Amino acid sequence: MFDDLRDLYQEVILDHGRKPRNFRRLDSADLSARGDNPMCGDRMELWLDMEGDRIKDAAFQGRGCAISMASASLMTETVRDKTAEEARILATRFRELAMTGTCPECGGALEEEMERLQPLAGVHEFPSRVKCATLAWHTLNTALDGGKEASSE
Repeated sequence: MFDDLRDLYQEVILDHGRKPRNFRRLDSADLSARGDNPMCGDRMELWLDMEGDRIKDAAFQGRGCAISMASASLMTETVRDKTAEEARILATRFRELAMTGTCPECGGALEEEMERLQPLAGVHEFPSRVKCATLAWHTLNTALDGGKEASSE
């Protein structure tokens, strides 16, 4: 069972890494930020189209490893139709998941969204890859805060 789950998670990461969803420029964006992981060369730009305080659409472009691209792809799918506050909560919970492999606070509100991000929980076993997985989320927080440049350092 555990090997089947691990294989499924690896398949999800590879699929999103090879064919990232929402990999496009978003010309109607209200917010944007660039993210950089200087340790491994991952770079991305994130665009958010806001409707009031709600993320109407999210898109990104960039280059990086499969984990970085998969994380950005899953993130843009997950934060769509969420409020800025819900997106920030997801970012905090995802960071915990990526760093420890678990998320004690992930039940209840936004539980379904966190389940979609579960394939990336395994990065906690590879500390140097945690920054790859969290780059998109740092960039999201930077964009929501009105900033322009994020780093995973």
